[in-house]
Amino acid sequence: MNVESRNRINSSRIFPVIRSVLFVLTVVVVTGLLSVSVIPHGVVLDNGISSGNTAVAADSLPVLVDLGADRCVPCKMMAPVLEELKKEYKEKFDIVFYDVWKDPAPAEKYRIHGIPTQIFLDETGKELYRHAGYFSKEQILNKWKELGYDF
Repeated sequence: MNVESRNRINSSRIFPVIRSVLFVLTVVVVTGLLSVSVIPHGVVLDNGISSGNTAVAADSLPVLVDLGADRCVPCKMMAPVLEELKKEYKEKFDIVFYDVWKDPAPAEKYRIHGIPTQIFLDETGKELYRHAGYFSKEQILNKWKELGYDF
């Protein structure tokens, strides 16, 4: 076997491994596994009542469910957005936050594949829309509007 053939064989074995390693590193960086900062205590409260595949607020308002973690960088970016929305729109919709690294049950329940994930639920708890990744205040309000809620 000549050198060129051996190089082709070795390359065909190495590239899948490199792709796998890069994928894992990307997931680690994106999900913030390397971060150690914490969302301030009490930023977003869980005021929902879980029932089946829905989270229905006690006062029957639409609900924005945010599934994230206190050490996830994009999740930490979401915290002030959610806090602001919670204060400004407390009479219009509820916000429920689950830290899925501390309690993975909500991640399984909502079948999420990445964090942060925001799930928009109507007053009955029916899922209207879901989004993965950072979502700005304006984007959240625009999505509510698209879904028929003009706050």
